[in-house]
Amino acid sequence: MQPILKKVTLCLALTAAAAFAQTKPAFEVASIKPSPPMDMAKVAAALQAGGKMPIGANVEFLRAEYLYLDLRSLMSLAYGVKPYQITGPDWMATEHFDIVAKMPEGSKKDDAPKMLQMLLEERFKLTTHRASAEHPVLALVVGKGGPKLKASAEKPVAIDESAPLKPGESKMDGSTGAVRVKVDMTTGSSVIDMGLQGKMSFRLDPAKGTMHLDFSMTTMTGFADMVTQLFAQLGGTGGRQVVDMTGIQGNYDATVDLGLAEIIAMARAAGADIPAGVPAGTPGGPGGPGNNPAVASDPSGGGTSLADAVQSMGLKLESRKATVDQLIVDHIEKTPTEN
Repeated sequence: MQPILKKVTLCLALTAAAAFAQTKPAFEVASIKPSPPMDMAKVAAALQAGGKMPIGANVEFLRAEYLYLDLRSLMSLAYGVKPYQITGPDWMATEHFDIVAKMPEGSKKDDAPKMLQMLLEERFKLTTHRASAEHPVLALVVGKGGPKLKASAEKPVAIDESAPLKPGESKMDGSTGAVRVKVDMTTGSSVIDMGLQGKMSFRLDPAKGTMHLDFSMTTMTGFADMVTQLFAQLGGTGGRQVVDMTGIQGNYDATVDLGLAEIIAMARAAGADIPAGVPAGTPGGPGGPGNNPAVASDPSGGGTSLADAVQSMGLKLESRKATVDQLIVDHIEKTPTEN
């Protein structure tokens, strides 16, 4: 082979190798700062004025925002796993950060998770590996008397991300897709729309000492995920995943009234700082943003427990073991490298 042909062949080979060895997509520029303490009065005022909630993930055009999120939640978004599938230091769930980043021209929204993944690996020196192992879970199964479920009259609809936000509504990106949250400051209620997974609305009633929950158009798998997300983070399921093992198909509606005292106790057990007298339903109080009445002291008496609420649907939660895919944190730094 002539020298010139050898050079051309080598050049093509190196070009091909470089194409296959391209690095993961990365943000063009990104700022990471510790989140300031949440000012509940300012948040409530902003929501009442129709502003957006300063928490959660939002990727729009070439701007990516991840506000007041802990590292476990950030990893959930970056790696496409649920928070309970991540095994790492406990402090990962308590340290909150604000990340504002710019994506390169031509980027798509679907590129953001990989870019966030790269950012966490570079700035927090994060290294991980995946594993599947048996873990204790809470199995959602059918009770002895059979299910007592109300079939939904409607089917869930995928969220239209291009639809303009309504007053009191904000949007964010969850680990399973787009999420819209609407807060009604006058009634103290909130609605979380997870698209094809269904909706969940909740409203606190301090006078009765209850949290009123409505699940609508949810599958049993979606219901199990919602219970896991809502209560595992409060310590109410001992950090275990709730797994649907009912075998029930279709979409259903359910209504439960949970005891507010139990909700507060679970939140405190999980490390939340909830003093007596916190405004019920505000971002720092039990149940999230949106309620005006104050809880003068810890309520008692009203509502039911999570186990009893599930039982009222003809279902039950059983402690079992199941194979769960895990993302194991091998190393992570508490403080990111400088911007």
